[in-house]
Amino acid sequence: MAKDLKRGKPRENPGAFIAPVFVFGMLSGLEGKDVDVDGYLRQVGVNPQALRTPGDPGVTPMQYVALFYALLNDMQDECMGLFSRPFKPGSFALTAREGLSAADLRHALKRMSKALNLLQDDITFSLQTNGDEAGLHMQTIDPVTPTPVFAQETMVRVLWRLAAWLLNKPLPVLHFDFTYPEPEDQKGYNLVFPAPRRYAQPSFGFWFQASELDTPVSRDEHALRIFLTDAYTQIISPPRDFGAVAQKVRNHLMRSYPQWPTLEAVAEQLHTTPSTLQRHLKEEHTSLQWLKDDLRRDLAISRLSTSRVSLVQLASELGFSDSPTFQRAFKRWTGKHCGAYRRR
Repeated sequence: MAKDLKRGKPRENPGAFIAPVFVFGMLSGLEGKDVDVDGYLRQVGVNPQALRTPGDPGVTPMQYVALFYALLNDMQDECMGLFSRPFKPGSFALTAREGLSAADLRHALKRMSKALNLLQDDITFSLQTNGDEAGLHMQTIDPVTPTPVFAQETMVRVLWRLAAWLLNKPLPVLHFDFTYPEPEDQKGYNLVFPAPRRYAQPSFGFWFQASELDTPVSRDEHALRIFLTDAYTQIISPPRDFGAVAQKVRNHLMRSYPQWPTLEAVAEQLHTTPSTLQRHLKEEHTSLQWLKDDLRRDLAISRLSTSRVSLVQLASELGFSDSPTFQRAFKRWTGKHCGAYRRR
């Protein structure tokens, strides 16, 4: 069995912070409602005043995902109040399964568009081609009511990354389109949208080489079930800059879950030596233990929010020696006991 997590707060990867603009974007669906927004921030261990201070680096990935789950559990809306009717929990999984049932990217995007057009009334989704370019086109239905900024960013990012996951390979983007004006503060945008961004466009979406449409869907139902246990972390949150080697290690840990391989086992899988792997991870300001701890936090939040797994079973899955040790760690991560978090 894997060793317990180290006591105390794990060291955060300095490249892992999520900029305040994305945090407040997630909360933007609560504007004008009688909701204690700062209470949600404090619930996940974020100081609201500090977050509003210029120069603040933002929140950790664990806090960002925990904030999403807190909103999801209270609102029962995967889009957090940003649309005229809620995306009920399970909408994302339904969309992913529609894509999974297709033979290639062309039909996956068509099937996902059809599902999304049934799930909401604010945007028309469609696959479009323009010469050598193809794109998932998103058109606001009512021009008097623009699609909120964060809703545009979320839909574009989530569906692009879901499409790439279905192909089991990168889907290089030629440009991202948005209908809103170019923002003054674009901190963090290059990481989230790693291609040219075009603003003040008549519609929003992402565009890529049309030749990619014939790429086959390479995932199966088993892979989807595993993916959905951690989908919000992988898809909803902006990508984390773990570093090239650290990302390979994290990917291997995800594939190995619920097993937690040793340093020697990971090094063998990556065709290197333990000492070389340690050195590369240190150069990227992280370690195998930190990556394990970070993934365990994400998985714990996901499993408690989307399943009825027992705490004893979950503690075992995450590599803890017993349930009390796991519950103490979870309290450090989220400020809440497992039972209270699950009830919320």
